[in-house]
Amino acid sequence: MRDSWSQDEGTIRVEWGPVGAQSLVSYAAERGPVVAVVVDVLSFTTAVSVAVDGAVTVWPYRWKDDSAAAFAREHDAELAVGRGAAKVSGGISLSPLSIRDAAGSVERLVLPSPNGSTVTALLDGAGAVVAAGSLRNRSAVGAWAVRELDALAAAPGRQGRVGDPAVVIVPAGERWPNGGLRPAAEDLWGAGAIVDAIVTRLEHRAGPMLLSAEAAVALAAWSWVEDRVGPSLEACASGRELVDDGYPEDVQMASEVDVSGRVPVLVDGAFRPAASTP
Repeated sequence: MRDSWSQDEGTIRVEWGPVGAQSLVSYAAERGPVVAVVVDVLSFTTAVSVAVDGAVTVWPYRWKDDSAAAFAREHDAELAVGRGAAKVSGGISLSPLSIRDAAGSVERLVLPSPNGSTVTALLDGAGAVVAAGSLRNRSAVGAWAVRELDALAAAPGRQGRVGDPAVVIVPAGERWPNGGLRPAAEDLWGAGAIVDAIVTRLEHRAGPMLLSAEAAVALAAWSWVEDRVGPSLEACASGRELVDDGYPEDVQMASEVDVSGRVPVLVDGAFRPAASTP
């Protein structure tokens, strides 16, 4: 990790995908405390938000890993299946709609995901406090991140740490068939929406050190789309894919802005609501 890639000129930083996220967070965590927010709008972090709103504890898990079933049994949890399998045989999948429909009947869920879940696992081991952010809880996440920044800055025992607390927001992105990262418009918008929610609460501290250049790009992307979120999600590549595959309701649910006041935070490997909510 080169210093020039670190975005350490800004308190709020944005970097794509698992490799970038792990690199930035590990670098920052060596210098000061870090708050990390994973953003996978279509659909991992939207699904996590819906689950936590329904009092469901969520364990993220690796995608297409045969050990997932044993892991779910170990935690006495329901294992989510692929959307296609759920469509044929029923059950919970990565679809936020399927999670909402199961509210009240499931309390513990193992949720594999190819992107957001992978990023979550890497960040959990990189020394950060990790939250799941989406459009539906973006203001709540912004308020929580500011509170975390203040608490971390005031915490005793920071002697020897050369850096101030930082927030790293990670648009998870998607994958090309060859496994390469496909930057996804919806995750850039989601990251920018959370940057906006943080900046709104830090205006009294705003200045050239608040946002990295990459965070400023995400904020600008959100400002372009915030008045037309629904149509934009339907028109982006990931949204079109879900609609074409028969899941338009998932896109609609992902476009619900600020409908949730809960912040899913990773504790002991599972997402649970933050102790306090705005």
